[in-house]
Amino acid sequence: MGYSVSTTSSFSHFFSVPPPPRTYTIKNDATIPFLSLSSMPLPRLSLRRRVPQDAPFHLASETTRRASSTTRNVKAEASLPDPPSSSSNTKRVVLVSALTIALAVANRVLYKLALVPMKNHPFFLAQFTTFGYVIIYFSILFARYRSGIVTDEMISLPKSRFVAIGALEALGVASGMAAAAMLPGPAIPILSQTFLVWQLSFSVLLLGRTYTFNQISGCILVAIGVAAAVTSGSDSGQMLSGVESMWPVLMIASSAFQAGASIIKEFVFVDAEARLKEKSLDIFVVNSFGSGFQALFILLFLPFLSNLRGIPFAQLPSYLKDGAGCFLNIGADTSGCNGAPLLPLLYIGTNLFFNISLLSVVKISSAVVASLIVMLSVPISIYILSLPLPYLEAGATLSPFFLFGSTVLLLGLILYSMPQPAKDGSEIS
Repeated sequence: MGYSVSTTSSFSHFFSVPPPPRTYTIKNDATIPFLSLSSMPLPRLSLRRRVPQDAPFHLASETTRRASSTTRNVKAEASLPDPPSSSSNTKRVVLVSALTIALAVANRVLYKLALVPMKNHPFFLAQFTTFGYVIIYFSILFARYRSGIVTDEMISLPKSRFVAIGALEALGVASGMAAAAMLPGPAIPILSQTFLVWQLSFSVLLLGRTYTFNQISGCILVAIGVAAAVTSGSDSGQMLSGVESMWPVLMIASSAFQAGASIIKEFVFVDAEARLKEKSLDIFVVNSFGSGFQALFILLFLPFLSNLRGIPFAQLPSYLKDGAGCFLNIGADTSGCNGAPLLPLLYIGTNLFFNISLLSVVKISSAVVASLIVMLSVPISIYILSLPLPYLEAGATLSPFFLFGSTVLLLGLILYSMPQPAKDGSEIS
């Protein structure tokens, strides 16, 4: 959010994708006779990302296969429409990414502040956001559907993908919570960095994407930098001593589940470009149905999750009642709930906007870029939390390892973002 994501044929019906629209290859070193525009369709130049034809999830229908077989190469130096500039899309990605980084930092800081009044009820806060977001997302989706922004074609997209997203995210939460209960604190952020490795692997295997050496090296440096900044010099050589091997493996599996869900979200947007023709899939369709199925699976796992948090399932109603009283800061026993409901509500609102902004990055760029943005927010958040803040204890002193890890992270981001040299005779499709 169980489904196991793989490239075997048993899941191919989840990801049936019509092939991309007919394209024309335009090269600058040849000419063609001028043709009547009424007898020849203008070449359609698009810089949109598409799933490669050999991607494992690409299953074209018979009709679209016949249409694709008629694609012709057109060579021309005649006056054809200029291809749309990618500068506007690049600016959009940069602006949305900058907003997402700011929201990610605020999200982490406000979550820490929200736990001040909710320190005894973190499980209530987690479930409140999980199920509350379903109501919010579907309310927004309904309003956008009534206004015509969301169409019937968007609503009728295959729901099997959203079921897979919800199941994988719920499995990620359950397995991560189980492993975190048995692992020492510094080991958790280090093992969680395998998330980016899983994303790259699933992106190659499931979407058929390719990455350059610089991009792969940059992602690895980012993961190393985040781990170094978060652990800040912990004795990593001894931190897993005495811990059964199944718990680190389970934490790594948790990262795999969540990475798989993020790649499927990206696939949904790529698939929608072909299914919806010129229309762009509204992100609230993905947010609403993905969150809805995640909440459904979380509900099924609730007895297991509550026991992991040390809350017997029979006592869960009483715990939730106490959590609601502390959240609203009303009732007889509200000691220690100072700052509620303001701090929890600030966190929930920021987290909601952060999730929307992050999914926007996935839509206009990729899931890997979205993960890099989130990782960049980690050292910034740690630095801010080291400063004196209201409701928190006095700021902490950061070790040299934090500066070292942050530097490695930035080098990784620069390496990933380095432009690749253009190839001669490159095709515009």
